[in-house]
Amino acid sequence: MEVPQRLLMGPGPSNAHPRILAAQSLPLLGHMHPPFLKIMDEISDGLRYLFQTDSKYTLMVSGTGHAGMEAAIANLLEPGEKIIVGVNGIWGERVADLSERYQGQVITMNAQPGKTFSSAELKAAVAQHKPAILFLVQGESSTGTHQALGDGLGEACKAAGTLLVVDTVASLGGVPLFADKWGIDCIYSGSQKCLSGPPGAAPFFMSERAMDKLRSRKTKPATYNLDMNLIGDYWGWFGSRSYHHTGPVSTFYAMREALQIVADEGLDKMWARHLAAHQQLWEGLHSLGLQSYVENDADRLITVNTIKVPEGVDWAKVVKNAMDKYNLEIAGGLGPSAGKVWRIGLMGYNATPTNVALVIEAFRDGLKQQGKL
Repeated sequence: MEVPQRLLMGPGPSNAHPRILAAQSLPLLGHMHPPFLKIMDEISDGLRYLFQTDSKYTLMVSGTGHAGMEAAIANLLEPGEKIIVGVNGIWGERVADLSERYQGQVITMNAQPGKTFSSAELKAAVAQHKPAILFLVQGESSTGTHQALGDGLGEACKAAGTLLVVDTVASLGGVPLFADKWGIDCIYSGSQKCLSGPPGAAPFFMSERAMDKLRSRKTKPATYNLDMNLIGDYWGWFGSRSYHHTGPVSTFYAMREALQIVADEGLDKMWARHLAAHQQLWEGLHSLGLQSYVENDADRLITVNTIKVPEGVDWAKVVKNAMDKYNLEIAGGLGPSAGKVWRIGLMGYNATPTNVALVIEAFRDGLKQQGKL
């Protein structure tokens, strides 16, 4: 099998940390062996630090970020209940679709691509509709926006009897997140972005309020594979453990090592490193005459940067040149940003000054080839 070495600076996956790849090569254990259960407990502990929560309800869903997404909706939304979905990119669109499949009453709040929702409009919508769930995407990777989650939003949701559910697939570990402080009730993410792991694992968190909702359901979740009553039991949430599925053992090793790397660096330093990479990138891109797709600085996601394609530039040729000449992956738009932007990921192991400098050079070369410099 031949696998080329490439620098993955698109929206994900990012390159995996060598320590994580090495962890995956360790001997397999049985998925109910005591040494493996200890690793699961260590993952839960590491996720509590990453999510900034004291909740015991943390685990790794065996599956990609989409599995985490479905687990959140399937467990917390019952048929006929209202869910407000913030839609300003493809991930909100998918959760709206998913919620309809689980027979929820979907109320979409729409923002123009490249825009986010104000705290005031979110609070007003929650007060008006009193939904079971308010769903937001912290890092919308299709448009490059960063949704603010503080400013009393969690308290407003609690007052209305609403659970606050957040997608952090493209943001977890790269930007500040405080599950308990902000009153978030459920978070899911992915392993292949800021955590520098391979795809296939979805960090997952539930608050005590979310667990109370799950326990008081009138109907069982319409999924066996992602039922948190069953998966949580496998992870020891309720005191004992029982078999639910065969955990992807090597993927668990990878997540355990990824969380150790986070702890070794420390969240404050990790967030600062991602911000520095973002600032370096835009200093270089602005020198080339390139502009952000997201107009408001406060709304920009630092981990997945969206860059306007200038008029008269063939965006695909710039992408192809970067791959052919530099073994460098950069990406075009997705969903509402397709054909309008390039997307540059600055995540985890890849968020370094050397890598950012190469991205800037690839843009300089690609634009020069099209007579734009």
